[in-house]
Amino acid sequence: QVQLVESGGGLVQPGGSLRLSCEASGVIFSPNVMGWYRQAPGKQRELVAAISSGGSTNYAESMKGRFTISRDNAKTTVSLQMNSLKVDDTAVYYCNFKEAFSSGRDYWGQGTQVTVSS
Repeated sequence: QVQLVESGGGLVQPGGSLRLSCEASGVIFSPNVMGWYRQAPGKQRELVAAISSGGSTNYAESMKGRFTISRDNAKTTVSLQMNSLKVDDTAVYYCNFKEAFSSGRDYWGQGTQVTVSS
């Protein structure tokens, strides 16, 4: 089992920045992928960004250039630096941990609210 604890989020004005962090604990297997997804009201959950235990990154097109994902493998922590935030970025952001091998499991955090509003 893997537990995910998220921090960060909150209210920010358009054009502002926020940083989200997520720490994984429990039985951690590699290879794995840690990432962030988001879900806005009335919309499906979508990928924001992900990073593998080997350091490969993947970003949703609309986040490229504004968001940066990073991880500390020693602490199994993933962070998401979000800059130039827009009203459309308002959503609940979820941390995700995937075991990247056959029959690997998928874990989710509780979610943290990000609200971009003036």
